[in-house]
Amino acid sequence: MTLLVTRCPACATAFRAQPGQLSARKGMVRCGKCATVFDGVANLVEEGAGIPGEPSPQLGLFEAGTPGPAAPGRARALDDDEPLPEFLEEAPPRARFSIAWGLGAVLALALLAGQLAYYYRTELATLVPQTRPFLAEGCRFLACELRLPRRPDLLSIESSDLQADKRRENLIVLNAVIRNRAPFAQEHPSLELTLTDALDKPLVRRVLRPEDYLARTREALAPGIAPGSESVLRMHFDTGGLRATGYRLYLFYPS
Repeated sequence: MTLLVTRCPACATAFRAQPGQLSARKGMVRCGKCATVFDGVANLVEEGAGIPGEPSPQLGLFEAGTPGPAAPGRARALDDDEPLPEFLEEAPPRARFSIAWGLGAVLALALLAGQLAYYYRTELATLVPQTRPFLAEGCRFLACELRLPRRPDLLSIESSDLQADKRRENLIVLNAVIRNRAPFAQEHPSLELTLTDALDKPLVRRVLRPEDYLARTREALAPGIAPGSESVLRMHFDTGGLRATGYRLYLFYPS
């Protein structure tokens, strides 16, 4: 019977097999010692070239018709009706693992997209207005808030003045115009009003929320300042007898 000798390129273990056994899997075999899958035909060696005089258990395992016990867990002999020995078997299919990894990757990407949409919902609703209804519905489900953008660098106080009310003592009137220079709607900012003395030292400071200087509910303030538009305010203050000669007015968004 013609036997061929092939050598594992990983562990250099030599095996003997019949030509029909090597061609059963298109030459692809798996080493019975280190489990490396290799091309048995491409790694054929000449009989006696570097092969030990007495075969190892892995070698004896694949010699058809050799009497004696086989190694534990190995095939005894190679007949046409018997299953192929382990070193001639194909590697186990990985289709199920590939599908599982694919589904896991898709799930991970979906979770990442959801997290990004949650943390950057304001920016996303601004850049893609069509997504705002869906983001608003998602916020209702997650008990979060979908706010308008806050870009104070794109807001400016176009004009302001502080005058005394001649009809009532200690009463002053603040007039101001806030302009939104952004190409998108923004939240109404908060204002910080500081009254100063003749030396420009602060006497009193007050923070004005949009509900204060516009006298509107939060629902009425929800649309914000439209792009390119202005918000006009007028407020009365009682100075309580302070001798204020100047003021400072800043806009900001509370953190």
